[in-house]
Amino acid sequence: MSSKIEKAFYDIGRIDILALADTPLHRLDPRAKLITTLVFIVCVVSFDKYEVSRLFPYFLYPALLIGLGDLPFGFLARKLILVSPFVLFIGIFNPLFDQTTLFTVGTLSISGGWVSFFSLILRFVLTIGSALILIASTGFAPLCMGLEKLGAPRVFAIQLLLLYRYLFVLIAEAARIIRAHSLRSFSGKKISYRVFLQISGNLLLRTIDRAQRIHLAMLSRAFTGEIRIARTYHVGYKEWLFVIGFSTLFITMRTTDLAGLLGHIALENLH
Repeated sequence: MSSKIEKAFYDIGRIDILALADTPLHRLDPRAKLITTLVFIVCVVSFDKYEVSRLFPYFLYPALLIGLGDLPFGFLARKLILVSPFVLFIGIFNPLFDQTTLFTVGTLSISGGWVSFFSLILRFVLTIGSALILIASTGFAPLCMGLEKLGAPRVFAIQLLLLYRYLFVLIAEAARIIRAHSLRSFSGKKISYRVFLQISGNLLLRTIDRAQRIHLAMLSRAFTGEIRIARTYHVGYKEWLFVIGFSTLFITMRTTDLAGLLGHIALENLH
């Protein structure tokens, strides 16, 4: 149990390590990446529930960002697989409620439920994948700073940053408690429900005490609520090109059937 928690701690911390790289994508201002990702997500989720083919061109964006940011595809894919059961549980009921036949492949009839289920999976991969790439190429503190500079309430940005930072402290405390229990337990059995409740209560008391110490430490260091980061950012021509170029591409792919047009051109060339 302790090793699993520590592995989760390492996986979360690795995202921060990836954000420290120095690539053309990492050097862009967080505001530019935030706006572009928001436009991307809005365009992806605005499609009809039966739309599938027109979603495929949008995979160009995350593929380009992974290449520009030199991000590990395997690590990002594992993070997507980790949270995929949620969307699978939601979409698996679509074939049961929507059994209207949309088209047939030979003798096989494809219902609207299966099409909408596959479309939901594509939207999940695109939206959550773009959010993961955004965090891995920027870092959570710069993202919160970018949110604040874009007009989000400072209280919201600070609370979001502290929630993320305090998560590491909570994971470390939980790992220490479980390790202490394992060293004092000779039965080798899993943690029982009663022991789990005791550990949860102990963890709650420790987090309250740690939160008070962190608050006093922040006050003693004259924390004023302003997010400060070591790297300096500014919006230049590269950021404008990034936002305008990709946003124009996303809107064009949304208003025109780019996949169908390319398929039609390919078929004409074959003939």
